[in-house]
Amino acid sequence: MAYALILLLGLLGGGICVFVLLENKRRSLAARSEEIDAKEERVRNNIDVVDARQRDLTKQTDLLKTERSKFEAQVISYKELQDENTILKQDLQNVEISLRKLELDRELQNESQEGLDRRSNELAGRYLKETIKWVGASLGANNYVLSKKRLLDALNWCRGIGYEITTEQEEAYLADLKENFEKIVRAAYEREEQARIKAQIREEQKLEKEIERELNQLERERAAIQAALDKALAEAKDEHSAEIEALRARLAEAEEKSQRAISRAQMTKAGHVYVISNIGSFGEGVFKVGMTRRLEPSDRVRELGGASVPFPFDVHMMISCDDAPTLENTIHKELHKVRMNKLKPRKEFFRTDIERIRKIVEENHGQVEYVADPEALEYHQSLDMSDEDEEFIESIYDSLDDEGEALGED
Repeated sequence: MAYALILLLGLLGGGICVFVLLENKRRSLAARSEEIDAKEERVRNNIDVVDARQRDLTKQTDLLKTERSKFEAQVISYKELQDENTILKQDLQNVEISLRKLELDRELQNESQEGLDRRSNELAGRYLKETIKWVGASLGANNYVLSKKRLLDALNWCRGIGYEITTEQEEAYLADLKENFEKIVRAAYEREEQARIKAQIREEQKLEKEIERELNQLERERAAIQAALDKALAEAKDEHSAEIEALRARLAEAEEKSQRAISRAQMTKAGHVYVISNIGSFGEGVFKVGMTRRLEPSDRVRELGGASVPFPFDVHMMISCDDAPTLENTIHKELHKVRMNKLKPRKEFFRTDIERIRKIVEENHGQVEYVADPEALEYHQSLDMSDEDEEFIESIYDSLDDEGEALGED
C-alpha cells in the first residue's frame, strides 16, 4: 500500500516534470515561430520595397530613353550648323542694309516733315491771322457770340494741326475781340441814341403840332360858343335860360380843355406807356413794352402792327402818366432777365406773363386797368378760316390788283 502510494507519487511527480518540460518547449517553439513569422513579414516588406524600386527604376529608364530620343532628335550636325550660320550671316547683312536704308529714309522723311511742318505753321499762322481779321471785320453789335465761336473754332483747328497757340495768346485774342465789340456797341449805341433823339424831336414836334391844332380847334370852338353865348344874352335881355347855362357850361369845358392841352404841351415827359402782344407773330407769353407821346397812342400801336408783322398788336395796358420815360425804363429794368434779344437790350420784347407786368406797374405807378387775354381776331380767324373763304378773300384782292393795274395803264 505504501509502495503503491510512493509509486503513484513518483508517477505524479514525473508527470509534472514532463509537463513542465513540455510546456517550456512549447513556449520556446511558439516564441521561435513568432520570430520566424516576423522575419517572414520583414522579408515580404523588403520584397515589396524592392519591387516598388524596381518599378521606379523601370519608369526612370523609360523616361531617360524618351528624353534621349528627344535629345537625339534635336541634335544637329556640324554641317547643318555651318549652313545655318551662313544663312544667319547673310540675313544679318540684309538686316543691316535694310536698317541703313530705313535710317536714310527716316532722315529724308524727317527733313520732308520739317519742311511740311514749317509750311503748315506758316499756313496756320496766315489762316489764323486772316480769320482774326475777318472776324474783326464781320463783328457787329449783335453777333458777338457767333464771332467768338468762329475765333475759338479757328484756334482749335490750328492746334489740331500742330500749330502752337498758348493760353496767353488765346486770352489776348479774346480780349481784343471783347474790346472791339465794346467799341462797336458804343458806336451803335451812339448812332441809335442820335436816331432816338432825332425821333424824339420829330415826335415832340409832331406832338406840338397836334397840340397846336387842338388848341386852334378849341379856340375856334370857344370863340363860337362865346359868340353864341353873347347872342343868347343879348336876345334874352338879362333873363336866364337853360340854353344860356348850357352855353356857359360848354364854354367852361372848352376853356378847361384848352388849359389841359397847354399843360400837356408844357410837360415834355408826359405820354403813354403801352403793353402789347402779338401771338400770331411771336407766340404766347411775349409782350412789347414801349412809350409814346402822341395824343392818340393807338396810332403808334397801329403803326407797329403794319407791314412788318403779319397780324396787328393787341393792347393789354395803355398807361397815361406824367413821366412816361421813367416808368418805361423801370419796367424794362425789372424785366431785364426775361428780355428776348439779350444782344440788343433796346429791343422791347419780353417773355413773361401779364400779371408780372401788372405788379411792376402798380408798384411804380398805381392801379391800372388791363386786359389779360389777347383778342387776336385776325390770327384766330386765319386759323379757323376754311379753304373756300380763303380763296374768296384772295379772289377779291386779286380783282382789286387787276383794277389797280388797269387804272395804271389808263
